[in-house]
Amino acid sequence: MRFATYPHTKPSGVEWLGQVPEHWVVKAIKWESPVLRGASPRPIDNPIYFDDEGRYAWVRISDVTAAGMYLTATEQKLSELGSSLSVKLEPGALFLSIAGSVGKPCITRIKCCIHDGFVFFPQFKGDAKFLYYLFASGEPYRGLGKLGTQLNLNTDTVGSIVAGFPSTAEQQEIAEFLDRETGRVDLLLGKKRELIERLQEKRTALISSTVTRGLPPAVARAAGLPESLTFKPSGLDWLGDIPTHWKATPLKHVVATPITDGPHTTPDFVPEGIPFVSAEAVWGGRLHLEAIRGFISPEDHAEYSRKYAPQKGDIYVVKSGSTTGKIAINDLVQDFNIWSPLAAIRCDKKLAYSRFVFFALSSDYFQGLVQVSWSFGTQPNIGMEVLENLPVILPPIPEQAAIAAYLDKETEKLDGLVTTVEQAIERLQEYRTALITSSVTGKIDVRGANE
Repeated sequence: MRFATYPHTKPSGVEWLGQVPEHWVVKAIKWESPVLRGASPRPIDNPIYFDDEGRYAWVRISDVTAAGMYLTATEQKLSELGSSLSVKLEPGALFLSIAGSVGKPCITRIKCCIHDGFVFFPQFKGDAKFLYYLFASGEPYRGLGKLGTQLNLNTDTVGSIVAGFPSTAEQQEIAEFLDRETGRVDLLLGKKRELIERLQEKRTALISSTVTRGLPPAVARAAGLPESLTFKPSGLDWLGDIPTHWKATPLKHVVATPITDGPHTTPDFVPEGIPFVSAEAVWGGRLHLEAIRGFISPEDHAEYSRKYAPQKGDIYVVKSGSTTGKIAINDLVQDFNIWSPLAAIRCDKKLAYSRFVFFALSSDYFQGLVQVSWSFGTQPNIGMEVLENLPVILPPIPEQAAIAAYLDKETEKLDGLVTTVEQAIERLQEYRTALITSSVTGKIDVRGANE
């Protein structure tokens, strides 16, 4: 969609802002309103400051992080005493995070109190949604640091931001236009995210069905395998029947070497060296070296490799932390080491085909086993003894290889569809951001677009 531009513009004198409509006023935000900070009762963990029936909601960074444009609810409310020691905002007020989710604006729809991780604009007479979109564009923060946790904002830096301000009526018109247009984009984004969820659900269901029930008849026939299977009870209540010639076997009975984990000591990291891989590098069934914990020296690599040296085809299970149960298979051709949150499984080629076991461990049935088997301390954890005794359902080797080849092909198709949808989402998000930026900086003229 193409939009008109303003017929007359002028230099703003601000690098990020560029040319602005001739009738807009360029000025620092502090000349529109003082920028003031919130306040907290101290000590904040004292229960006398809280009351589930309190009139004012207590806004935390997590509440704003979870909110969109509007704050409609919080997890806590303040008592009369607590609210008297904070800063009260009435519905319709805009405030801005300067800690945690730095730079995130929000408009409250409820009576609330904000702490000193937020700033607000008590005398702003313009349209709150226009100011929201201005901050949401991220453009005013250019030159102030990276948007996010590295951005350093306070009352002075926010107040000193120079922007272009049209009349209140025009601000309202711009905000109404953006409400409508971003709403349309958000609807499309929601549908595409739902499509990704369905594709991922289809992928998981395909894997789970195939590694417990076998190949579709036509695929089995093409692979020279029986296309009509008989079934028997698996002996596992949570699984049901499996093909008669398959068997449930503990993981420890299908490995070439004992299942092991990485070192339990923290290494000395160096600027360059051998990648040291932990749980955060495991997602999407692969190891991602762009997310490694750090590098270790060749000397430490040699020492750690005495316990375990990775080989292509090894399977890794995250055994502790928030991603416990995540699976990856090693397709890397370079040296690396693993840390203690990862368990390494090396299949005996006479008993188990690595890619079949990888898919089996990725399936719903195995992931469900992991979840009912882990223990909780400060975080989820599955012990090595528990892991090595979890059962995997195995057909004969030729059938394992055929199933793995079929799943490689079919999951690659589904992954390709997901990638295509993700790229469409990225383009829509870029369009949404560009639309907001162009509108609040006067690069497009949306006057009359709401008629």
